[in-house]
Amino acid sequence: MEISIHKGYLSGCIGRITALHADYYAQQSGFGVYFESRVARELAAFCERYEEARDGLWLALADGRVEGAIAIDGLHAPTEGAHLRWFITSDRLRGSGIGTRLLGSALAFCDERGYARTSLWTFAGLQAARHLYEKQGFRLVHEQPGRQWGNEVMEQRFERLAPRLAE
Repeated sequence: MEISIHKGYLSGCIGRITALHADYYAQQSGFGVYFESRVARELAAFCERYEEARDGLWLALADGRVEGAIAIDGLHAPTEGAHLRWFITSDRLRGSGIGTRLLGSALAFCDERGYARTSLWTFAGLQAARHLYEKQGFRLVHEQPGRQWGNEVMEQRFERLAPRLAE
């Protein structure tokens, strides 16, 4: 199996990233149509307003098929920090190290752009992802019960300061 990382949009990636999220989180957390439609809607809007100098999208390809993704939404980076979104790998690639490579690409992009802070929303119980985030300098800064993905979970916000600010 040939695994590579592609930077930027590829035809069909919105649907494939949405499907990866819908399948994984339906099994993992019982998320349904609300979650899937939100991922599709927000990812499509991101891709439509994508600016190469500000935003980033990386796709993990296995034999040419999208099997993972991560995005950096830089729309509000100057005031609120960059937003890490849609980080996922398929079961086929989970444990292969591709998640670490995707996250590294996204954070290098943030550092190159001089983004002072990068944040993400997730929820309690996703230990493998949390481990990757913390290994890259993210820290839990807020936790609250919520329903932003359709089902009630313990929502968590993680932030990472740019290396020059974290010292």
